[in-house]
Amino acid sequence: MALSTIESFTHAGRTISYAVHGVGPRVVVLTHGLLMDHRMYTHLAAELAARGHRVVTVDMLGHGGSAQPHDMTAYSMTQYGRDVIALLDHLGIEQAVIGGTSLGANVALEAAVHAPHRVRAMVLEMPVLENGIVAAAAVFVPLALAIRISKGGMRALSWLTRKIPRTHFLVDLLIDFVRRDPEASLAVLDGLTFGRIAPPRAERARLPHPTLVIGHAADPIHPFSDAEMTAAELPGARLVTAESIYEWRIRPGRLDDELAAFLDEVWATPSAVAAG
Repeated sequence: MALSTIESFTHAGRTISYAVHGVGPRVVVLTHGLLMDHRMYTHLAAELAARGHRVVTVDMLGHGGSAQPHDMTAYSMTQYGRDVIALLDHLGIEQAVIGGTSLGANVALEAAVHAPHRVRAMVLEMPVLENGIVAAAAVFVPLALAIRISKGGMRALSWLTRKIPRTHFLVDLLIDFVRRDPEASLAVLDGLTFGRIAPPRAERARLPHPTLVIGHAADPIHPFSDAEMTAAELPGARLVTAESIYEWRIRPGRLDDELAAFLDEVWATPSAVAAG
């Protein structure tokens, strides 16, 4: 497994944490799902680093080692996209492949809209667009209400679960939510739920970047129709169907190979958008 270093930088007065796996000019930035952190890519980052990529896994504001303000106005998808570009600035990287899962997929779209010339390609697993908004709201609005009602109990549970040693990244994925600061979780949920979820369709359709879209069947929060729509809208996109949300976590070989082949192709061809 490739060694990684945990580092941070300050952007707009806020600390953003990230980890770097591997070395070299072929840079991939991966952004986690909602209320998770960079450790969800423990396997994938090491796998890509072993195949010659420099992988940067970043904690969005309110997640992981990054600052966790309790003000909902600190959180927005557009700001997350700008934070990813600020990370490239901090690392002195002109262009990178930007990707992520769920929240992270939407962040990649925002980064590409904000600074298209900084994005070499995109990897979008489970994007949440128009078809998934209602289902996502049906889950996250009650979740925010539950946290608001039971903050005291959530704080105690958070304190207790932080005492549990970290073991396997898949196990930790299941309990990291309750390890979180409940005030920060509530602010993140409120800020993102009542803001823009993704760039509008007209803006997405103008993105020329090569894009690998991974969709899962039977996932109501991330409906396959959103993945299909994304692949149809983006002129340089291709769609890969995962067996389920668990395939890349439990049996990652096939999807690892799909992504590696896509990245080899991306770096072997001229950029769709010239670096500035």
